[in-house]
Amino acid sequence: MPADLRVRQDLLPGAGLPPRPEGAEMDRWRRRSVSPYLADSLLALLSAVVSAWAVFHDGGGWPWWTYALAVSTALPLPWRRRAPWAVIQLCGVPAIALSVLAHSAQPQVELYMVISIYTVADRGKDWQRWTTLGVLTVANVLGTYSINGMLFSLMMSVGSFVFGTLVRQNRRLAALERERAHELGLRAASDAARAVAEERGRIAREMHDILAHAVSLMVIQAEAGPVVVRSDPDRAIRAFDTIADSGRDAMVQLRRVLGVLKTEDAGPQLAPQPKLAELAVVAERVRGAGIEVDLDLPVEQQRTMPPDVETAAYRIVQEALTNTVKHSGAGRVSVRLTLAGEMLEVAVADDGRGGGADRGAGWSGGRGLVGIRERAAACGGQAWAGPREDGAGFLVSAKLPLG
Repeated sequence: MPADLRVRQDLLPGAGLPPRPEGAEMDRWRRRSVSPYLADSLLALLSAVVSAWAVFHDGGGWPWWTYALAVSTALPLPWRRRAPWAVIQLCGVPAIALSVLAHSAQPQVELYMVISIYTVADRGKDWQRWTTLGVLTVANVLGTYSINGMLFSLMMSVGSFVFGTLVRQNRRLAALERERAHELGLRAASDAARAVAEERGRIAREMHDILAHAVSLMVIQAEAGPVVVRSDPDRAIRAFDTIADSGRDAMVQLRRVLGVLKTEDAGPQLAPQPKLAELAVVAERVRGAGIEVDLDLPVEQQRTMPPDVETAAYRIVQEALTNTVKHSGAGRVSVRLTLAGEMLEVAVADDGRGGGADRGAGWSGGRGLVGIRERAAACGGQAWAGPREDGAGFLVSAKLPLG
């Protein structure tokens, strides 16, 4: 398979990231990572120490319940990630009581409020976030005793809210980028799989056309050879020569097809690219099977064909002649390729059994004629097959755009 048709592993989801640990390694990785509850408990402890330290250094000789209120402002923080809205309210109740009963004992920086406001802005629902911002703004304006205190409180609360909002937006953008990368990976994998399927279909058509044509001629000549070997030795020799030529040609073309499969960096030069001029050889082999072939290829001298169109036209004619040899019982077949504007028209007509019941499945949708339609469609054209209008024989026709 050509290298460019393999799935790009670097485009798949998770590409470029270190492999995720599994099994025992995953357990060790989890043990090394810090638990969110442990981290938040340490923050709660730090906040409680800061609040108790502020009460102790206020110098007011505050009673024990003041210390209890100061410490209780930090107690809900370990659950801030799971329930940010409830935590900020539980922190706010003792904070309001402390502000009313011992205003001067409050710390200069209320760490518990900074953390809880940040968490609501980062993880809370929209109505919780905006409610928190509104209440804090009103409380800071009305609940402070000086302009400087009001401005400082607003800077702390609103600043924490803004910082939490920025983190929230960054997390959302990161999630969108991961989702986009995942979709791109899936799309790349899908495109690569489709390209592989198309290449497999192309190779299957090539091998069918090569083998069906060569084997059909070989079988017919092999059956005819023993019949005439005594009465007409020269004809028998020609039949066996045709068998050998057909076999050698099939082997050459199969090697070229299999070379694409075996060679990892195989390029288009290994893919079979037959020319219209080679149809003369095909026609000669069909004549060797006892069928008269009228070959008319005026397009060869009129213009250069796109490679894909030339290959499709060759294979369509080859498959039509193979069906004629296998199914028609015809004595004559005509092959004509003509130009009609920017369209190459292909017509292969025989004088055999046409659409009769004994024609076989070859004309009604067998693999060969399916391949003819697929080849035409791959070039942007169309192909038809069926009995001739006058009922005398079978017609395969195709129109292939040249532009």
